[in-house]
Amino acid sequence: MSDPTGSVRVMTVPVDVLRAVRESARRRLAEVEVQLAQLRDARGAESADDEHDPEGGTLSAEWSRIEGLRVGVMAELEGIDAAFDRVSAGTYGICEVCANPIPEGRLEVRPTATRCVRCAERRQ
Repeated sequence: MSDPTGSVRVMTVPVDVLRAVRESARRRLAEVEVQLAQLRDARGAESADDEHDPEGGTLSAEWSRIEGLRVGVMAELEGIDAAFDRVSAGTYGICEVCANPIPEGRLEVRPTATRCVRCAERRQ
């Protein structure tokens, strides 16, 4: 992205967009933590032998699934915090690998992106 003078312009996402994304992630985290607490209570009320429940999945399997969701939301929150840091540093929208601007469309879809499309594809 460059302006008419040819200088590179750093795309800045509105801080309110990052705040909304962070708030959504925090709500999801709270929901997941409620599910974990309910499962913890169920685990205490059930016998330790939940592997033979004919009604469906085990408590252990459900615990693993919900814990995986929690870990994912925590990673998302870390990415959002890092995006706020980049906004503060004036580097938001600049690829961390090649230092070229990250396309605005990519940042609209993924506001925590740290790499341009080309560098992200190379990483995969």
